[in-house]
Amino acid sequence: MKRTEEFSSFFYSQYFADGLRITLGSIVPIMICALMGEFLTGTLISLGALIVGLSDTPGAPTHRRMGMLYCTILCVLTVVITALLNSFLIAMTLAIGILSFLFSMFAVFNARAATVGTMCILVMLINVDDIYSFREELTYLLYFVIGACWYMIISMSLTQVRPYRLAQQELSETILHVADYIRLKANFYDIKQNLDSNYLKLIDKQVIVNIHQENVRDILFQSKRSIKDTTKEGRYLTLIFTDIVDLFEQSMTTHYDYETIRNNYGKTEILDQIRNLLYKVTHELDNLAYKINANKTPKSVYDFEKEIEKIRHAIEKVDEKEKINSIPLKKILINIRQIAQHVREIHRYSQFKGIEIQNEDAIDTKKFVKTDLINWQNFKDNISIESSIFRHALRMGIVLSATYLILNLFQYSNFGTYWILLTILVILKPGFGLTKERNLQRLGGTVIGGIIGAIILITIDDISIRFVLLIFFFLIAYSLFRINYIMAVIFMTPYVLIMSSFTGMNTFEIAQERILDTFLGGTIAFLSSYIVFPNWESFQIKSNIKNLLVANYQYLAQALKLLSGKPLPATEYKLARKEVYIASANMGSTFQRLLTEPKWRQHITKEVNRFVILNHIFSSYSATLLTQLKESKNIDFNNDHLKSLLKALQNLEKTIQSLESESAQTIPPIIDMDKIAHAPVDSDEAKLITDQLQFLTKISADLQKITTEIIFKDVQAAEESSTNEKKI
Repeated sequence: MKRTEEFSSFFYSQYFADGLRITLGSIVPIMICALMGEFLTGTLISLGALIVGLSDTPGAPTHRRMGMLYCTILCVLTVVITALLNSFLIAMTLAIGILSFLFSMFAVFNARAATVGTMCILVMLINVDDIYSFREELTYLLYFVIGACWYMIISMSLTQVRPYRLAQQELSETILHVADYIRLKANFYDIKQNLDSNYLKLIDKQVIVNIHQENVRDILFQSKRSIKDTTKEGRYLTLIFTDIVDLFEQSMTTHYDYETIRNNYGKTEILDQIRNLLYKVTHELDNLAYKINANKTPKSVYDFEKEIEKIRHAIEKVDEKEKINSIPLKKILINIRQIAQHVREIHRYSQFKGIEIQNEDAIDTKKFVKTDLINWQNFKDNISIESSIFRHALRMGIVLSATYLILNLFQYSNFGTYWILLTILVILKPGFGLTKERNLQRLGGTVIGGIIGAIILITIDDISIRFVLLIFFFLIAYSLFRINYIMAVIFMTPYVLIMSSFTGMNTFEIAQERILDTFLGGTIAFLSSYIVFPNWESFQIKSNIKNLLVANYQYLAQALKLLSGKPLPATEYKLARKEVYIASANMGSTFQRLLTEPKWRQHITKEVNRFVILNHIFSSYSATLLTQLKESKNIDFNNDHLKSLLKALQNLEKTIQSLESESAQTIPPIIDMDKIAHAPVDSDEAKLITDQLQFLTKISADLQKITTEIIFKDVQAAEESSTNEKKI
């Protein structure tokens, strides 16, 4: 992608669209009311628009609409409760603790509910210590509701005018991350690249790809009535997404024993040619993503058939000259050809040529989307000290209420109290690693943004220029809010300072106070993550490992049907594949956070690192095997294949059982398979399947071994911790 396209793609992106929508909702009321001499009124209306706007996360229109409605209702109730109790310190302290706990527990439902809960806590903190008459409170609430309704009108009007725009933007973002994933795969063919380091980068990228794929599923499949059935473009977006998911899987199947491949072919130029070909595929995907995002018709940049044929001839020459087995290279080339075929299909969809759309697709898509219903059973199940969400909710309630009480006893300024509580709310996350990262970002962004704001206020006296800069900083801050928090804070701080200058406050004193308050709030949040119901990622490791192994077991078990000659239903296969992606992403995220915890908590880091890498290899080889079996003939299968597959599944089953805390069966037992009747065939396909199954059996045994080590070290660490506590 060209530099100009990279720059302009940001302005086509959903992030900039979100920022623009929130800016329109928040700034327009201030401008109109300021012209009428009612600046405070405009600020209150703007607050309602901002709060509801921040709760308007990507998703199906119905979910977004209900999320904004619930956010408005709950925020109004929160303001009423806060207003009634503001005059009573102890009552307000208890209210902050209880409401913060309840709203933080919304995370058990889904991500949208968690965001709504956070907005309710934010509204409560904004109104803490603001004591008004009953009539004034009703007036302010009315302005808040007007602002909320104003934003909802803007948001849903844009959705009605362009119902597929958000899907386009999210799909484009998904394609870009899939391209990044393939770039990392290409690095395996570079003998200078470290394999383990590249594996970890690959796993991190897989986490991001999974998040965006889930967002696209939610937007496209939950919006079936408004997008998929009524607009031709919506149907084609669905087809493009289906091909991108298949393309992503195909990129996973281009996985082999890279160390062996490097040893065998590193001296030739074949690996460099394969790497360059994969880079060209990523450039094609980048261009495709940009064109879809810009609502333009993409055109092919490369002729992949010529490139592939050139490498195929080179492989044949190496085969003749070096006399080494070139089957792995040929299979890699076949996979790249299939990836290129998916790209060609997407180009055809984009040009709106006649494509047959199967009725089955419209039915099966429902199975791929998680329901967004509020399940109160989840709430009850998480009322346990073992639940990470429950521990976080308790921590949030205790820390916010205790801080409020202490600051009031010391008669700290009202605005300073609000800013410290706001900093705690923003920084305090369920895991220690996230809290630590957000803490550094918040403090660094505030300091840098404060310096920028001070320079602007010193050098620019013109109010009109300041107001233009205020809008610019606000727009960029909320455009970056979901993708780069530190940059968002850097842009948000000058906005706050410029806004304060319009009210006649001493902005330099405010800047100093905000930096101090941010430091105090960050310190409180950081220390509380250590001592108040700490939630270490090592607590979650075993459950994540178990979920991942179960997903891999069910995915690999699909091969039993193919070996027995039975058809493999596409929906069942893709659902199993989706579960592997989700479980892998969760495991990868947990491992990332584990690395940010204190050293004394990282007693199993090396083992978990090894498990994550082995699992990625296992998942990739499972995808490779299933693709191979689907393309092969039944005559190529034999009983040795069946034995190897059963052995690999049994290894996984034993590993899962070792992680069981209860007697409940999490996976269906393996049913004895009928033996394959025909005589074994000595074909290249049969040999390749044999090699793949043998490698899967070996990796499954390695997974069993490393999981046993993790369990042993975890138990050992728990016993040592218990012994130390008794001594104390």
